[in-house]
Amino acid sequence: MNNETGLVIGLVSISDRASGGVYEDKGIPALADWLAGALTSGYRLETRLIADERAQIERTLAELADLPGCHLVLTTGGTGPARRDVTPEATLAVGTKEMPGFGEQMRQISLQFVPTAILSRQVAVIRETAQQSCLIMNLPGQPKAIKETLEGLKDADGKQLVGGIFAAVPYCIDLIGGPYIETNPAVCKAFRPKSALRPSA
Repeated sequence: MNNETGLVIGLVSISDRASGGVYEDKGIPALADWLAGALTSGYRLETRLIADERAQIERTLAELADLPGCHLVLTTGGTGPARRDVTPEATLAVGTKEMPGFGEQMRQISLQFVPTAILSRQVAVIRETAQQSCLIMNLPGQPKAIKETLEGLKDADGKQLVGGIFAAVPYCIDLIGGPYIETNPAVCKAFRPKSALRPSA
């Protein structure tokens, strides 16, 4: 993908079995496909497939934020109540600010489909360094749920019923000093105050 804006996005799939080759990872392809349809400004991807090991998750998230300089990191997997699900703990450990609204909205969206959404523990944080800041968000593990969470719910006519979380991401990246992100409104209309809008490239 063309990356004129300098935007760098990290995608991290966290799964013991997928990272061990037991089955094919579906998380990173689902995230990459959704971003390809949703973003109209350029970006570059950094992808990682790792096991459900807290120390490894922490190292991976910190490395993506600090070395390639990711402005946004999206994780998938490891957010349930099972003993091996430690993605939220690892995410909170590397963050400097928690952004609870993202997790609250993710569960609100998922509850429209399944009552077990209350078992999800997704979190979002900002990781701040001397060089730049990075937004890190935990997403569900299933491709369908990833799309629903990012995009929200629409009726048959395309009217938004429940807002997806990605609508708030571009302005959040603005506020932490990252590149200006533009989206395809047919997929996800980014929301910004009028004072923060720029002419479209």
